[in-house]
Amino acid sequence: MGKATRASFGETLAALGEKHPELVVLDADLGKSTQTGAFMKKYPDRYFEFGIAEQNMIGSAAGMALCGKTPVATSFAAFLITRLETIRVAVSYNRTNVKLAGTHAGIGIGDDGASQMGLEDIGAIRSLPHFTILQPADHRETCQAVEWMIRHKGPVYIRLTRQSMPDVHGDDYTFEVGKCSVLYEPENAPAKVQATIFASGGPVPHALKAAQDLKSRGFAARVVNAGTLMPFDKDAVAAAAEKSQRIVTVEDHNVNGGLGSAVAEILAETGQACRLVRLGLRDFGESGEGEELYEKYGLSADHIAEAAVRNLD
Repeated sequence: MGKATRASFGETLAALGEKHPELVVLDADLGKSTQTGAFMKKYPDRYFEFGIAEQNMIGSAAGMALCGKTPVATSFAAFLITRLETIRVAVSYNRTNVKLAGTHAGIGIGDDGASQMGLEDIGAIRSLPHFTILQPADHRETCQAVEWMIRHKGPVYIRLTRQSMPDVHGDDYTFEVGKCSVLYEPENAPAKVQATIFASGGPVPHALKAAQDLKSRGFAARVVNAGTLMPFDKDAVAAAAEKSQRIVTVEDHNVNGGLGSAVAEILAETGQACRLVRLGLRDFGESGEGEELYEKYGLSADHIAEAAVRNLD
């Protein structure tokens, strides 16, 4: 088992501090949870603790950005998104160079319960201009995505897991913003595979297991990792529509506004004919073990595999 992407994020921030003296980190009384403690210890003069005042933190981050800093403002995804008005005006409208990091994304956080689970954050941020939205799936992708985020000039939202994530990318992986990566391509597949599964964040390893389980049953399913949710990779959707009997999207987020919506929008706008099945939350979560919740809410490997081949012609 690898590590939580929030841990990879914290390690990478601390490592980038020397190379980027303009980098500052802001937190809202959750430094231990957001994993920004390593940066705080190395650069205490560049770390700002705001207490339980996310709105003030985001506004201050925008002010720091206008003064030439590169601020990374961190909190739980659920707490950041409730300050959408401030994000809209201070960050998006003004195109300030603010990086927002939302940890504890989705029901995968487990026992903390519904009030702590960010499930609407992608949909809300996708409605704002000028943002890039990143959701890395493992340690290697997170490190590269954070490095890109700090170099990039403009608003970025990065969404991170509490739960540990196994490594799904090899040593040769190179992160490209706006590009999906194919994690699994079935051998000796027909011209049209039964399904292409687009996954992002927490459910990625479950999608891989689903594809492997389907292989043992004689089905061919491709798995695509969507590490960037805005802008979205239209070419990846076009290729999937052409080479698949159906597309399945799976996300630890409300089914509306996130990955599934991004894929549906592209299919509708381009007029490509391919059945789409969207897996995601349609309600709030609850307290429980993360894997138990994935099973209950339809994000487990078994549910993904079923969605990929149910009622195929």
